[in-house]
Amino acid sequence: MTNKELCNKATKVRISKSPEEQLRIIKKGLLEMINEEDLLKKLKKSYEEQTPLVVKLGLDPSAPDIHLGHTVVLRKIKQMQDLGHRAVIIIGDFTGRIGDPTGKTKGRKQMSEEEVRENARTYTEQVMKILDPEKTEIHFNSEWLKRLNFEEVLGLASKVTVARLLERDDFSNRYKKQQPIGLHEFFYPLMQAYDSVQIKADIELGGTDQTFNILMGRALQKDYGLESQVAMFVPILEGTDGIQKMSKSLGNYIGIDEAPEIMYRKVMTIPDERIIRYFELVTDLLPDEIERFALELENQEVNPRDVKMSLACEIVSLYHGIDKAEKAEKYFQEMYQKKEIPDDIKEIVVKKGCCEIVEQDQVKIDLPALLCEIGFAKSKSDARRLLMQNAVKVDGEKETKLFLPLQKKEWIIAVGKNKIVKVICASDR
Repeated sequence: MTNKELCNKATKVRISKSPEEQLRIIKKGLLEMINEEDLLKKLKKSYEEQTPLVVKLGLDPSAPDIHLGHTVVLRKIKQMQDLGHRAVIIIGDFTGRIGDPTGKTKGRKQMSEEEVRENARTYTEQVMKILDPEKTEIHFNSEWLKRLNFEEVLGLASKVTVARLLERDDFSNRYKKQQPIGLHEFFYPLMQAYDSVQIKADIELGGTDQTFNILMGRALQKDYGLESQVAMFVPILEGTDGIQKMSKSLGNYIGIDEAPEIMYRKVMTIPDERIIRYFELVTDLLPDEIERFALELENQEVNPRDVKMSLACEIVSLYHGIDKAEKAEKYFQEMYQKKEIPDDIKEIVVKKGCCEIVEQDQVKIDLPALLCEIGFAKSKSDARRLLMQNAVKVDGEKETKLFLPLQKKEWIIAVGKNKIVKVICASDR
């Protein structure tokens, strides 16, 4: 696949900024680049020939939604699209059946083709909330990996030694601890690298946790007689806990396709010390505006909560528009400030279908059953008694009805002054 073929759906290319100016823009916010000299050469050739560079990003569909952690690299790619270059997003439907072993102490359970495809189904729609569709190609790597015969697989495997693969910390640590390493796991970095060969990537981006995989692509391209891609590494965004990498599996994520109220609330739970980092990595705010917030926080001229509300509004606006962001802010103020609901409220996830009934073709929540499920009542008769005594509040309002229309995905439920939780329908996770 050539650069020209990748651009056959695009409008006429115009790369107006000089290679040196492009380099300055691209370098901003990167943690590391391997290497700058190679990139400058590529940019000069691209500028002279008015041919866009192919910028690669691989996504492993281990979960169906893109979160803010993914957008750090997506926004850097959008920046390069604005300079005239072209993004190629690789959905790892084939590699996803193995799962990236990076940072794992044990092998990940292999995913079925159906699971991978279902998880990948919404990726395109979500990615296009950030990238320019006219300058983006999306491919599933099964397009080429599935076609490899065994002889070709052996040829691919011959390009790297076991010793090289064991340089990865996750593999070497498991090997030293005599923990199992499946032979198929060794193929993950090889297959991801082969993606770069297939699309003739000029640049590949990723977080620092992808260093081994991306450098493998750089080496494999050389083995296949191609020009090696430039490796670029962006910062890894901490999740809402402020410590660990944002991850669906850790539950500390903010999905870009989540409801505005949920996104807003989740942003409000991040630690104060991460406010500026979130502004820098996941918003379009200009550096001088971010610096102003940083100085105000440092000099204690403003309440961190107010700055965090500005951050939440900024993030929600990016994916849902300013109107919905303002409504989400109003909802948050009514639910968490005026009603004095704590920010660190305990969350209980109920199974899909739990406590639901169908009445006159309408799905409703059996409130007494739900109160029992979350441990606020010993029995349904006890729950009904609490409702009759006006002791139950749903979203800050007293509730006496036994059944509620299923119109939302989460509720704040309180019994008395000391029992309060957020109940979330599992279908939202």
